[in-house]
Amino acid sequence: MIGRKLFRAIRPFISAAAVIITATVLVFAIYFTQLGEQWITFLTGILVAAILAEATRRSHAEWTLTRRTAQLSKVKSRLERETQLRKAAEKTIAASKPRLHLLDEVLPTMVAFVDKEGHCEYCNKTFLAWLNLRPEQVNHRHMRDVLGSKIYQETATAVRQSLDGHAVHYQRTQKMPDGAVYRLAVEHVPQFGEDGKVAGFYLLINDITGPGDVRASDKNESSADQNLFVDAYSEQVAGQHDSGMIRAAIENGEFTLFCQLITPLAADSERAEHYEILVRLNEEEGSMLPPGTFFPLAEKYGLMPHLDRWVVQHVAEWVAHQKHREGAPENSMHFINVSGATIADSGFPEFLQLTLLEYGVPGKALCFEISDSDLASGTGDVAEFARQVRQFGCRVALSGFGRDRVLFDLIRGFQVEFLKIDGSVILGILHDPAKLAKVTAINRVAKVIGVKTIAEMVESEETIASLAEIGIDFAQGFGISRPRPLTA
Repeated sequence: MIGRKLFRAIRPFISAAAVIITATVLVFAIYFTQLGEQWITFLTGILVAAILAEATRRSHAEWTLTRRTAQLSKVKSRLERETQLRKAAEKTIAASKPRLHLLDEVLPTMVAFVDKEGHCEYCNKTFLAWLNLRPEQVNHRHMRDVLGSKIYQETATAVRQSLDGHAVHYQRTQKMPDGAVYRLAVEHVPQFGEDGKVAGFYLLINDITGPGDVRASDKNESSADQNLFVDAYSEQVAGQHDSGMIRAAIENGEFTLFCQLITPLAADSERAEHYEILVRLNEEEGSMLPPGTFFPLAEKYGLMPHLDRWVVQHVAEWVAHQKHREGAPENSMHFINVSGATIADSGFPEFLQLTLLEYGVPGKALCFEISDSDLASGTGDVAEFARQVRQFGCRVALSGFGRDRVLFDLIRGFQVEFLKIDGSVILGILHDPAKLAKVTAINRVAKVIGVKTIAEMVESEETIASLAEIGIDFAQGFGISRPRPLTA
């Protein structure tokens, strides 16, 4: 390495030295030797060739220097222009910051930003007023300290979904210290950094209490905890910690099924309508609890197979009813999520077969969704589950695909008809070239292996157009259709 650098350093002087030496030999040969005319001519030719080579080298060096100078000047001009644009953008942002801050502070919505480590990095005045806390008690404090460890554990599922890039929406009741009860709409909105990864999420809470919803507490009722969220989430999950009550909710039909349309993106696609089946739990006040609230409890007490069977039975009943409805679309599929416990349940295939026979429903009307995490943790069980349900004509879909890494190697052991591309990837394709390239690559490989693709969490016409251009087969999300009761 040192010898190479030394050679590059002295290379410009080698040609000049060769010219000087050749000229010296020629002069010496002419005046001090008896060489003939042919030798003198030969040496003169060598001298001329050396001089021309040196002149050519210097000309090339000057041309290279001129070109590099022009390139440097161009880069310098571009850098100055980008610097000016950046300064102008920073000036615009700085000018708009006070207005945005003022708007945020006067909003009636409670706003807080929680980073990926769980610390509250910002909250507005409305949020502080509802918590009845000072800024130093919230800002830069972990949400466990703000909410209390009990409530933090109860909201861990929703927080994890938000940090995975999923938007979370739900409603709940709120009992205030004076005993009044309010209804609140809560949203978790993921925030993505420049690298495309989740940097945290915004917690948005709106008071949607209607006339007559506010109730005073009984005089004999114990005083409420001063922490806003402790009472709220305690009410939200009250009475559901006991496995018997979860089982009773399943047996008594306290769950409600919703469906969300999955529509084809190609203009020449078949007329069939496909639906994602969603599960909600009815509260006493008539509102719906999201699955992130009761699924962990059902999993904890081993009741997910019971809930999954309840869903399959009611979907089959609904499909059978729809067959007799005039104008109902044919060849529709209903996508049902199944838990890892159901996948490992040896009695589920027999139950599925009997249910299909009882209601006269073809197996192709059902498509079972398996999460990529269940596939990664139990490939053998998943392959056997897929084989058995496919015997009855049912289809299999893999959900959450592409959330962490592409898992094409894992699906080689069994057949799958659909790949559902995770919403955290789909949400970023309009502003993140890496996610757009990821979706394009997934779709390209899926086409090669004969698997159809479904994009989740599609929320705008621009996203729909981009997905159609890529060649994605189906899409679902609020940009397509909002969930509606399955009985409608």
